[in-house]
Amino acid sequence: MTSKEIIEKILKSADVKINGGRPFDIEVRNEKLYDRVLKEGTIGLGEAYMDGWWECEKLDEMMHRILRFSDKEVIYKNLSNILLFLKVKMFNVQTKDGSKKVAKEHYDLGNDMYMAFLDPYNQYTCGYFKETEDLNIAQEQKLDLICKKLQLKPTDRVLDIGCGWGGFAKYAAEHYGCHVTGISISEEQINYAKRFTAGLPVDILKMDYRDLTGTFDKVLICGMIEHVGWKNYKKIIKIVKEHISPNGLFLLHTIGKNDSISSVDPWIEKYIFPNSILPSIKHLVMASEKMFVMEDWHNFGQYYDLTLLAWWKNFDKSWGHLKQNYSERFYRMFRYYLLSCAGAFRARDIQLWQVVFSPKGILKGYKPVR
Repeated sequence: MTSKEIIEKILKSADVKINGGRPFDIEVRNEKLYDRVLKEGTIGLGEAYMDGWWECEKLDEMMHRILRFSDKEVIYKNLSNILLFLKVKMFNVQTKDGSKKVAKEHYDLGNDMYMAFLDPYNQYTCGYFKETEDLNIAQEQKLDLICKKLQLKPTDRVLDIGCGWGGFAKYAAEHYGCHVTGISISEEQINYAKRFTAGLPVDILKMDYRDLTGTFDKVLICGMIEHVGWKNYKKIIKIVKEHISPNGLFLLHTIGKNDSISSVDPWIEKYIFPNSILPSIKHLVMASEKMFVMEDWHNFGQYYDLTLLAWWKNFDKSWGHLKQNYSERFYRMFRYYLLSCAGAFRARDIQLWQVVFSPKGILKGYKPVR
């Protein structure tokens, strides 16, 4: 079979056609695409899109169909995926120096760009679209959900590991009156968060989680453990254990994958989140055993589809002024990133979990919040 025939067979199983007339069909603009995808796998598919070799109006739905229905293994069995698997398996790439790579190459891209598509609390994690279709409301509901799950009260000292642009710290301080310490290693995020939370009982520190000091009543890790790496999960959980009060609560908000194979999509790793990997249930359970009691596990990954689509709508709408600082290839890269991830969540290929832990277990039980 030719490369084109192999790709057509994969797409046919997902009811996606080459040069078909439906919004989720692929329009091929360069016939070299087929060889490139078979040789380079997912990284070749993504780079070919960035290079304009193919187009798709409903890229999110195309990706959903491929991930949900097709026999796609041939795309993943290539040298790029194998080499990345070996790197993740053999080396700890999320050392202190390795952790700086994602901050520099992704989170420090520019606050102007992120603020153009995020909500007023600058939440770069999944919104909680319960009984709403509005991104801003969904993100406030997510923040309040976290606060309620942590059972925040004014006397609490709260630690936010990977605080981003200070959205949770601001919300928790404003609505629950607690003191929040937020840490991040992104220079751009730290500078913004300090201004964003000025005048509130909030401390924003540029700090690696491995350098933590002090004791806290409640601890939050929201959208950060994905950058820690499976070799460091037990280390970061142990650090939380060392810095949380005996009667405290710890909430972990993370994207998760359905298997425990130590791999990551090569295109995402190269262009979006370098040195990052998604945890599995097994990874998190093994990392937390003998240190914490798992009180609640909540999956609302279906809402990440809606979150990503809302981000893309805002990003595309803002491109008129953003393009002064970013290239057309960057635009295609970001479109592919947001919409392909939306398709992955729609296919339930990846998940979003909020897990609540307690150091000793709550004697009368923990009351879940939804």
